[in-house]
Amino acid sequence: MQDDEQGRRHARRHWPITLHSLGSEPPPDSTTPLERIGMMWELVVQAYATAGIPIPDYDRAHTPVRVVRLDQADAP
Repeated sequence: MQDDEQGRRHARRHWPITLHSLGSEPPPDSTTPLERIGMMWELVVQAYATAGIPIPDYDRAHTPVRVVRLDQADAP
């Protein structure tokens, strides 16, 4: 257990960290769309692995969706 903890501690040393003074942070959209998709993909893979189920593999034509027409949607 201690070796596992030390391994995790060592891995964290290589995490990309940026330090900013309060009030001088970069704008929240400082990542590119490709970077944001990459971050989300990592979360998807981890979530499906945690749930123990395979990531769905179907083409766009068979993607489960729900179409809500704006003129038919309930008013808030």
